[in-house]
Amino acid sequence: MLIRKPSDIRPSEITSETNYLNRRDFMRAGAIAGGGLLAPAALSAVIPEERRARLESVTKSPFSTIETPNSYDDITTYNNFYEFGTGKDDPVVYARDFKPRPWTITVEGHAEKTGTFDFDDFIKPFDLEERIYRLRCVEAWSMVVPWVGISLAAVVKHFRPTSKAKYVAFETLHDPSRMPGQRRRVLDWPYREGLTIAEATNPLSILAVGLYGQVMPNQNGAPIRLVVPWKYGFKSIKSIVSIRFTERRPETSWNMATPREYGFYANVNPKVDHPRWSQARERRIGAGLFANKQPTLMFNGYGEHVAHLYKGLDLRRNY
Repeated sequence: MLIRKPSDIRPSEITSETNYLNRRDFMRAGAIAGGGLLAPAALSAVIPEERRARLESVTKSPFSTIETPNSYDDITTYNNFYEFGTGKDDPVVYARDFKPRPWTITVEGHAEKTGTFDFDDFIKPFDLEERIYRLRCVEAWSMVVPWVGISLAAVVKHFRPTSKAKYVAFETLHDPSRMPGQRRRVLDWPYREGLTIAEATNPLSILAVGLYGQVMPNQNGAPIRLVVPWKYGFKSIKSIVSIRFTERRPETSWNMATPREYGFYANVNPKVDHPRWSQARERRIGAGLFANKQPTLMFNGYGEHVAHLYKGLDLRRNY
């Protein structure tokens, strides 16, 4: 699917929710995201334990960008994953011996189905999709990544949140013996993130379990991480062990650490500068040190799919 490149979107320009929901592309993608809710999944997800193992029965997503993905080396050696160090090349070094299996995920809060689930059982009801998404980080760099994952909308509906659930909160594993970066007080561990229910059930949101058709590398968030492509990268929490459906907006790690710099929504917005640098332009990793920066797109180029979520919301104040 071609990704439209909108300029800064004013509230008057936002597609109405009614028109949006009638879009043919949305309906097609909605069938993919929710198809498993009406009948058992045709091809339940199976994730091998071996590193760099191939993922089988992966379908292509209609939401993928046509942009060329970054190389596997780019994606796996230039990372933000403070649990393994603050340098971009720390995770690939210090996550080398991390063992992401066995793994459990706890689902709690305002939902009909809760409990602690073995990773294989958690994944099994859902279909695997490849989604080639742009990733934009707040440090003004970007990549294009061929993620493999499951629809977060399908996961949310599977656990049947109640009417009290307004948000979905996530937590990363907290284990300094396995994640040496947690021995430093860079953040208040464990890492926490959250989305509104509407954001979590948007067809673009996924829980990724691999990239380039292979099992997720440790340094990229093994065994399972969030990917929300219209938001800055810090929202896409890695190595998830907890999902909680909450009535109140959850606290999130970077917003707790420095609220002036990192808001809860963290939508990619070239008109809102980080206090220490501009967000108007970005550098594509792998393009070379002397490559020209390119303009940052509102909502990272996904405005036609997500702008309706923020209708009437001041995106300068709610950054």
